[in-house]
Amino acid sequence: MAEDEAVDPIRPEFPTGRVKKIMKLDKDINKVNSEALFLVSCSTDIFLRFLAERSAEVATEKKKKTVKLDHLRTAVKRHRPTSDFLLDSLPMPSESTQSVARSTTDRDRSLPVADKPAPAGTRRIDHFFRKPGNEAPIQINDA
Repeated sequence: MAEDEAVDPIRPEFPTGRVKKIMKLDKDINKVNSEALFLVSCSTDIFLRFLAERSAEVATEKKKKTVKLDHLRTAVKRHRPTSDFLLDSLPMPSESTQSVARSTTDRDRSLPVADKPAPAGTRRIDHFFRKPGNEAPIQINDA
């Protein structure tokens, strides 16, 4: 009876090429077996679903509709095996950073786009096309 039923192949949600690249970032891993790649992809999918569900439960308990970092941290803290390895990797939410971010975004909204500061580590496209100030303009003489 089990032989008569057609079984659809299970496909992982994550792109296998990217998962393989991430796995190869470990210097101890030279080759990745296709079965191992499949298991890591499926395990990652299951883990992220679990984490998302628990974070959503925490957000619902706090009567919020949006899952935020503190909901994720609370969900991780409640699950001991997860908190043992993941809690140290999550950024610490700080009230002073959130209040500073709110005040700067309110102030930045009133500025024109060209006057707003670029995020850290980025440059505006106009800086690329801007002529350097110390160069004289090129003159062409038609003789």
